[in-house]
Amino acid sequence: MPHEKPGSASRPASELADGWSHQFKPLEPIDVRKTRTCSELLAAMSKTAFSGRSLGEAADILYEMATDEKCFVVGTFSGAMTIAKQGLLITEMIDQGLLDAVVATGALMCHGLIEQSGRTHFRHDPHWTDEQLYDAGYCRVYDTLELERNLEEAADLMQHVLEALPTDRTFGSHELNWRIGEYVRQTAAGRGILQSAFEKQVPIYVPGFTDSELGLDVFVHNLIAADEGRPPVQVDLMRDIADYYGRVRGAERLGIFTIGGGVPRNWGQQVGPLGEILDRRTGGKHGQFIRFHYAIRICPEPVHWGGLSGCTYSEGVSWGKFVSEKEGGRHAEVFADATVAWPLLLRGVLERMGRV
Repeated sequence: MPHEKPGSASRPASELADGWSHQFKPLEPIDVRKTRTCSELLAAMSKTAFSGRSLGEAADILYEMATDEKCFVVGTFSGAMTIAKQGLLITEMIDQGLLDAVVATGALMCHGLIEQSGRTHFRHDPHWTDEQLYDAGYCRVYDTLELERNLEEAADLMQHVLEALPTDRTFGSHELNWRIGEYVRQTAAGRGILQSAFEKQVPIYVPGFTDSELGLDVFVHNLIAADEGRPPVQVDLMRDIADYYGRVRGAERLGIFTIGGGVPRNWGQQVGPLGEILDRRTGGKHGQFIRFHYAIRICPEPVHWGGLSGCTYSEGVSWGKFVSEKEGGRHAEVFADATVAWPLLLRGVLERMGRV
């Protein structure tokens, strides 16, 4: 006899579940002819499936997070987002007050600085081999080219900033980034992440500062200064942790917006465990229970590789980093290329806010 599902053979069709009686949310086919704006398109996508639904739900959460006046929002960014021409998205989020702090890679800031100071990136021609690119002074990032000339000009810019820094005090990466932003704002036209961060006094923390051209520029500056008998620029990344913890612990609610993963994501999220560690090890003198209420992540990394870039917010709950959805936390995880999903998401949310 053919296999039969237990208990279903004799049940009439009228008694089978209809979805409505169990209060499942119905889906709707997307009709692009009826969606006139990005906001309307995202709303329609939230009633579909897969990553489209996730992106539509992310729009709802980003809007709620952005309009929650008691929420301190942290943006974490990794990957080659600035060389991929997404830098103005971060700039816009800072300018519009959607971000209160930024955590990023040094490479992202370096390539952004190059663009923001008037230099250009180029599309890679696949007929060129990587050996030919190297010999000519081009550095390839997938399908895009950074120029060694650009990096040298950025180093010259950095030298102007470093020479003006006092040497009798230490600087965190966020303080260095403000100084760079101030200099670029005075010497170059146009918009950019570092300029806006300086203008709005939004800190940009770079936990892996030495893992970037900017960090190497500081090292070279200090090496030459030592040869010439001059004092070095003093960098202390512990200042970043102290500044970040001080800002976050004073917030009534926290939100996090993440592109990619890696060190920026982990560094931004670890403030929860830090609060618990401080509480436990100082007898409650310095600690505080800190968790993110809102959380949005756009990243194609799957969870099964075990890396932080792909780990779910549910996993983060086990570390004390996030308010669980059962407790009212709002989470959205979009498994998509950020260069496709992020511009649509930001445009749609700004439309809802009446900012475009």
